[in-house]
Amino acid sequence: MTARLASPLQSIRRVSGGGLLMLSLLACAAVAPSIALADESDAASTKADEDKTPPRVEAVEAPSQEELQAAIDRGVAFLVADQNADGSWGSATHTKNLNIYAPIPGAHHAFRTGTTALCISGLIDVEADSSGADAKGAKRALARAEDWLIDQLPRLRRATPDALYNVWGHAYSLQALVRMHAKEERTERKEKIAELIAEQFDKLDRYESVDGGWGYYDFRVGSQKPATDSISFVNAAVLVAYADARDAGFEPPSRTVERAVEATLRQRKPDFTYLYGEYLKDSPLAPINCPPGSLGRSQACNVALRLWGDEKVTDEVLDTWLHRLFARNYWLSIGRKRPIPHESHAQVAGYFYYFGHYYGALCIEELPEEKRDFFRAHMAKTLMALQEKDGSWWDYPLYAYHRPYGTGFALQTLAPSRK
Repeated sequence: MTARLASPLQSIRRVSGGGLLMLSLLACAAVAPSIALADESDAASTKADEDKTPPRVEAVEAPSQEELQAAIDRGVAFLVADQNADGSWGSATHTKNLNIYAPIPGAHHAFRTGTTALCISGLIDVEADSSGADAKGAKRALARAEDWLIDQLPRLRRATPDALYNVWGHAYSLQALVRMHAKEERTERKEKIAELIAEQFDKLDRYESVDGGWGYYDFRVGSQKPATDSISFVNAAVLVAYADARDAGFEPPSRTVERAVEATLRQRKPDFTYLYGEYLKDSPLAPINCPPGSLGRSQACNVALRLWGDEKVTDEVLDTWLHRLFARNYWLSIGRKRPIPHESHAQVAGYFYYFGHYYGALCIEELPEEKRDFFRAHMAKTLMALQEKDGSWWDYPLYAYHRPYGTGFALQTLAPSRK
């Protein structure tokens, strides 16, 4: 997804050089070839969806705990088998004709760091190293991954003046480090992890946009302090990571948090859809900025703002958008696995799928206890049906990062459904 509308000439140049894409997710960082050129019928369909009364879903039978654990075990087994020899996950292999713009080596260091961090968080959340079909194998895999992250994370920087994929790596590594710190019993290593958490605060402050918040491209200037446009869901990912750190006793820079919250609020519409990025403020009714196009982003932005005290994100708002997530899941599903970002209806890109569901799971946990099982059942049923034969989950072909990052997201998403 681009940090500004691209002219046709710019689109051709960037796609030929690697693509205007966003990584999911994690790595949710990709670019839209030209968001301005939306099909009229698609715009009409999103407007029709927007005009309807917010949809509601009926209760579904939750998968049994045995079925859920079996799916989780298969996901863990995939990660154990797919791990690189050095303890990380993902690589720059499995290229296709249309590849994401990824200046080497920095872009791939960022992708691998973000992917590995998501896998670490997923394994920790499902307690893979202490339960399941292959606890010993998972324990070894997790230990190797943590060693890799501790060793490699201090080297993570922006790839080039215009490519800031490292923001994703810092954000998801921050969440992984918080989990690692909580379970670590060795004093010296615990202190090292705490140092790395503080370092991520410093890096995210350094790569913050001059407008507040974060983006992953700086096509404006390429300045030392990035002039990148603030991107709503990037802000959300970092703010959620900051909230995890805060709740664990690590206080992120208050001014950086305040500016990110303000930048995200500037992109919120009255119905709690969110602009893709602040550069689209003059196109609020573009399909990508309407409810179907915002389906994955709204979950992330709503929970992020809620965690930082926004009283307008009420239980009713979370409930409404969770109902929409499952009732209108086809908007995200149609884009899943498509190799070209934003070619789907409502300009949805594939890498919003597991990203959106992960933050949807966080929204569920913000609701009162009595409401959670209703949505947990929908979440588990939705994700378990999409698990691949090899045990992975994936939504967008991104070199060799997509299966592990998708699986990392999915394990974290399913973890709260275990009892």
